[in-house]
Amino acid sequence: MIMHDKNLIDEFENELKKNGISRRDALKLLGLSGAGLFLSPNEAEASKLYASDVKAKIVIVGGGLAGISTAARLTNALSSPDITVIEPNPNSVSYQPGNTFIGAGLYKKEDVMYKLKDFVPTGVKLIEDKAVEFNPENNTLKVSKGDTISYDFLIVAAGLTLDFSKIKGLEELGDVYTQDEKEKVVQMFKGTGASTIYNTNAAAITWENMQKSIEEAKSGKKLNAVFSHPDTAIKCGGAPKKIMYLMDARLNEASKQARENVDMTFYPNGTKMFGVKAYEDAIKEQYKVRNMKYKYAHNLVEVKLKEKVAVFNHHWEEKGAYDPDIEDYNILKKSELVEVPYDFLHIAPPMKAAPEIGSSPIGSAKGWVPVKKDILQHVKYENIFSLGDIAAIPLGKTGGSVRKQYKVLVENLISLMEGKEMKAKYGGYTVCPIITGIGTVMLAEFDWTMKPTPSFPLDPTKERYIWWILKMYILKPMTQYGMLSGRV
Repeated sequence: MIMHDKNLIDEFENELKKNGISRRDALKLLGLSGAGLFLSPNEAEASKLYASDVKAKIVIVGGGLAGISTAARLTNALSSPDITVIEPNPNSVSYQPGNTFIGAGLYKKEDVMYKLKDFVPTGVKLIEDKAVEFNPENNTLKVSKGDTISYDFLIVAAGLTLDFSKIKGLEELGDVYTQDEKEKVVQMFKGTGASTIYNTNAAAITWENMQKSIEEAKSGKKLNAVFSHPDTAIKCGGAPKKIMYLMDARLNEASKQARENVDMTFYPNGTKMFGVKAYEDAIKEQYKVRNMKYKYAHNLVEVKLKEKVAVFNHHWEEKGAYDPDIEDYNILKKSELVEVPYDFLHIAPPMKAAPEIGSSPIGSAKGWVPVKKDILQHVKYENIFSLGDIAAIPLGKTGGSVRKQYKVLVENLISLMEGKEMKAKYGGYTVCPIITGIGTVMLAEFDWTMKPTPSFPLDPTKERYIWWILKMYILKPMTQYGMLSGRV
């Protein structure tokens, strides 16, 4: 395991010292105790602390990072846990943030793939099926095989789906999950220059596309690299920019000429590069230095794979006629379709909750599971909670957010089970390590205040090698041995 490499540990500690931070302080700031970061799976499993004798039947829909971390923490906190996890995908706990590195050739697919059964806590029942029907009035749900499952408390942590049906030319892909092994994904993207890092198989194709572009650029060919960002909520909103930064780094690594031969443009649907101004300003400056372009208010609506053309809906507002009744001008919404030829295309597809959940009685008009954002309890059903990508929480669709959310959820659920007041609060913490090159990361941390909330006493807008070590080597085992054991 990488993190047991003494040279790497020493390097990280040296970088901490250079920045005036001790190892003890770093572990404390990361939310770890002692040498918790370096525990093996067996040691992590042995780290249990029973706190409550309350009993209830708890069902968790979703066996990804959020679901299994929650199951593990509940197992650690209850003396007689009765927990069932419903999850059809045997690889659901795989390390999704690693897909960005796969897309740039820094990880391989096997580096991020875990087996769910290796991380299901001892004593937790696993139903390898999909929850497809919900009856919250009777505290039951059905799985696809037809079985009815009852519960006292329900936790929804089912993640989200990639909604390719909204992109003309890619409709036949339909709903795709990050760890879907759909052969259709490979068949559709292979050899087209287009792909996405939001699916692990497609991330490997992204690296193939990048390598081809680099070789062509080295030989003198002028290329156009295009990167999209959708008009929906999106998990890890920084990922489309991260793969762009990494392609820039890979091109520069190949040769100065290779980089100069590739025009790189980011087409976000929104009108900002980042929701927090301090980080947005830093990103815009980084783009300027790297000669990377961006064009706001462009939503990808079609991909012509054979012609290698991306079609965007460019939208804007104009001032219309004056309305004397409201003493203001009418605002006219305008749009036009823009065709952009590409040689390399990274697609960040629209995203949504799985329809069987989003359109169910526990869903909402917008499809997500509506919860009170601070305590993570359903707005209508007091015995239902939700967290992670599927919860209707502002800024909550990152692994770093889940790391805060699942602790709050478990504490509040146990309080509710014991008939006590739910006092734990989630403040909207989100972390997005923006990979700005091979060896540099800007650690963007913020919450609902939309201001930087750095965990470390360092300027959070600066690109640093120390955060590269954190992102490349530390966060993966911290997730694998820390969160998935319910401890970090």
